[in-house]
Amino acid sequence: MKDMSGTSKTALGLVGVVITMGALAWAAVPLYDWFCRVTGYGGTTASATAGSDTVLDQVIKVRFDASVDREMAWEFKPVAREMELKIGETGLAFYEAYNPTDRPIAGTASYNVAPYAAGSYFTKIDCFCFEMQVLQPGERVQMPVTFYVDPEIVDDREAKYVQHITLSYTFYETDLPEDTANLSTATSTSVN
Repeated sequence: MKDMSGTSKTALGLVGVVITMGALAWAAVPLYDWFCRVTGYGGTTASATAGSDTVLDQVIKVRFDASVDREMAWEFKPVAREMELKIGETGLAFYEAYNPTDRPIAGTASYNVAPYAAGSYFTKIDCFCFEMQVLQPGERVQMPVTFYVDPEIVDDREAKYVQHITLSYTFYETDLPEDTANLSTATSTSVN
């Protein structure tokens, strides 16, 4: 009879490798998200509950960009394409979304800031992108984003030369919340 302990050890080792790789794959997305939020990598913005205590005399221009995923039926655009504000000053911008269809549509927005060096200094206080948005058929809304550019940007080796920042959003269709989906089904059934 052959000794099965060598085969058993190999199989056990392979199972361990598979479990480890699965755990790393499962943790990759939240770890990457955390890394981007902490470092501003990839244009990920910071968030705060209040505006900056410091406002500098230096002015920066913020541009606004909007797009929708090709599967998303909404129309989506910034109300104003750009604004100038002092570094540290609280800004308020609006984006407009319109649902031209005959059904309610839910959407979530992903966002980034360019250039990437400015990402961690672009601080959102409040934003429509923090929550799912649901638009009824034919509904048009203006959605606010309140933000400031952190004065610490002037101390960053790369970011201190940034004169323009672009805030970009892309909306993606998502599943309707169950209560909205049920209401939509009940309404369409009663109309027919």
